[in-house]
Amino acid sequence: MSRLDPPVGPYDHVLGAPGAELTLVEYGDYECPYCRDAAPVIDEVRARLGERLRFVFRHFPLHEVHPHAIAAALAAEMAAREGRFWEMHAALFAPGPPRLGQDDLRAHARTAGARPDQVIWPATRAVEDRIEAGFNAAVRGGVRGTPTLYVNGERYRGEVTVDALAAALEPADAR
Repeated sequence: MSRLDPPVGPYDHVLGAPGAELTLVEYGDYECPYCRDAAPVIDEVRARLGERLRFVFRHFPLHEVHPHAIAAALAAEMAAREGRFWEMHAALFAPGPPRLGQDDLRAHARTAGARPDQVIWPATRAVEDRIEAGFNAAVRGGVRGTPTLYVNGERYRGEVTVDALAAALEPADAR
């Protein structure tokens, strides 16, 4: 296994208690079909482990194969500036095929409770820089595709199922 680099920090989007005993980090792409498949699995793992788990999502937009990936990541980051990252994240990963055109992103922003005019282009340079810096750090850390998962700081290469992820997250003595 390889270690998570950089470790979870104040710049991350964290869902759950910041000091939770268990951590799941996903490098994801809103247009990736495998990330879309993983989203409900991660939601169920979060429900199963409750307050003991913190979930971190880091953008890894594979723009060469997913033409809307960067726009979706930018929209999520712009929603974050309104305190609506996780609502936008959920809207972007809503069941069904990805809908990530500009009109779709506006609709997702409304669903998330964010102002559509603040979520859609043009994104601020700081937001663009954040996504680019995160992507570059991920590449340096060995991330090559999506979803890439880290369980308690270690690269996870197992099945992306509720039972497998929950078992990997929980210490052996807690099972």
